[in-house]
Amino acid sequence: MRRHVKRQLAEGRDGEALQPLLCMVDVCRMLKLSRPKIYDLMNEGLPVIRFGRALRFSPISLQAWLKQREEIA
Repeated sequence: MRRHVKRQLAEGRDGEALQPLLCMVDVCRMLKLSRPKIYDLMNEGLPVIRFGRALRFSPISLQAWLKQREEIA
């Protein structure tokens, strides 16, 4: 993973730890899938956060989405 992902977690207002968002490269490496395949999965419901043209992925949402797909299969 990239260095920014390994940084110490910040703490939110409610006391819950905030996890850094993942970029496309991080998700491709974690899932061992190509960029076009990640775009296909986004069209199928992979949760993504958009900041203009920048795409970011919540590790918590990604984990929940994977768990949901695992239960379907």
